[in-house]
Amino acid sequence: MRTVLARILHTSAVIALLAAPVLHAAADKPFSGIWDIADHKLDDGSTYHIYVQLEQKDSAVVGHIAYPWGYRIISETRVSGNHFQLIDDKHQLIAEGERVADHLELLLKVGSTKNFLRTATPVSTEPLPKKLPLPALKPVKANGLALTPPMGWNSWNKYKENVNDKTVRAIADAIASNGMKEAGYIYVNIDDTWEGPRDVQGNITTNAKFPNMKALADYVHSKGLKLGIYSSPGPLTCAGYPGSYGHEEQDAKTFAAWGIDYLKYDWCSAQTIYSPSEMHAAYQKMGQALADSGRHIVFSLCQYGEADVWTWGPSVGANLWRTTGDISDNWKRMTEIGFSQEHIGSFAGPTHWNDPDMLEVGNGHMTADEYRTHFSLWSLLAAPLLAGNDVTNMDATTRSILLNPEVIAIDQDPAGKEATLVERTGDQEIWERPLSNGDVAVGLFNRSSVPVSKTTKLASLGVAGTARARDLWAHADVNISGSDFTVQIPADGVVLLRIPQKQAHLARNRQLSQTYGGECVTCVLDE
Repeated sequence: MRTVLARILHTSAVIALLAAPVLHAAADKPFSGIWDIADHKLDDGSTYHIYVQLEQKDSAVVGHIAYPWGYRIISETRVSGNHFQLIDDKHQLIAEGERVADHLELLLKVGSTKNFLRTATPVSTEPLPKKLPLPALKPVKANGLALTPPMGWNSWNKYKENVNDKTVRAIADAIASNGMKEAGYIYVNIDDTWEGPRDVQGNITTNAKFPNMKALADYVHSKGLKLGIYSSPGPLTCAGYPGSYGHEEQDAKTFAAWGIDYLKYDWCSAQTIYSPSEMHAAYQKMGQALADSGRHIVFSLCQYGEADVWTWGPSVGANLWRTTGDISDNWKRMTEIGFSQEHIGSFAGPTHWNDPDMLEVGNGHMTADEYRTHFSLWSLLAAPLLAGNDVTNMDATTRSILLNPEVIAIDQDPAGKEATLVERTGDQEIWERPLSNGDVAVGLFNRSSVPVSKTTKLASLGVAGTARARDLWAHADVNISGSDFTVQIPADGVVLLRIPQKQAHLARNRQLSQTYGGECVTCVLDE
């Protein structure tokens, strides 16, 4: 609950966490400090807070804003007397206001109620702890987990801060009984806002929403499922709760003692402590702590695809790493993410996976065809399949997508090879994935808002002569023959095919560069 966070930030717990006295902003630096905004009331009566950390250097002000579902760097300011404007690292105005007596009056462009005048009161003038040394780079022994992309559920997309013990138990009950467990969804992952204050020994505790994490883990395990949790290498999580900074080994042992099976580790406030070049070592520190914890825990890096993480993720013991920023439940954002992954497929494979973020299927802001495109693309990309909807109350369409065994089989193919972009012609794309038994999965995508009739050269699909393919959404066999193949693709839709081994002619020495305008630049096929 936000009241728990408020207690952390307003009592001696925050003094221990941040190693700083609670002071008002100095007169010569009127904007410096952490400023607390009580944003809005939740249904349970607790309050959502936004925290603005500012540091004034002469006429410049830098810092960050931590709000319940995000984190924004302040990199540019405009100050005139007591009035200021704050601009983020993407050159967007995110706040403006003025210093009035001992508080700030400001309009925020982020949070739940944008452009609403609010009061920010001071918490601390020294919000960040002293920078601790990072370990020298050395490989963390692989844990051998996640031989196929992890499947399960995560709380954030649907519930955000409104997740609690009761909700997680209900989700576990549903997954265990509605066919999801049998389909492969085994992880039940709690995202941000479970954290409470640290005790006098520095051990992380849970807040009132999660009275007994060990008991919750036992319950989830009793359903044949696994429990995941969330933290950050920084002092605070994205929502402003305590992170694992300076407590990595301690937290890893606590997670192990609770029976945690999966850790999502979100960069967030770590960027106020570390430079991008130190990201590798910061994640290695927790990776080694998990390896030493005595429990097998899947390690998921959430750092938005920064610092070419796919090149070093396995060396820190990671099983998956985010390749992009956050997904949203809309066609534009989903396609921006999903169709931009063609350059990094070679870095993924069994035990280490590219992660284009969680699924939005069933959250209500895309059409059924758009959700089928979403699920097909993630499966071709060998991406983790972490449902983000209310799985206790799914309509028939959502169930048919999330529980499609033929599409899930593509995602979970043991060879772990990602699909390759074969052709991009206007709004149409073809992606092709080799499977472990020699079959070929082919996705024909239509990114336009109107249905299209797509004609494709069979040779571009790796098919020679007549073939019988399987349409994985129609659950029907289709015959394809001759030199061309024509399919009808819905608006924002997909036709997903599996071509059997004996009829597939996928050249094993194909050298395929990216295709634009319908022309394959360097395609070499064995005949």
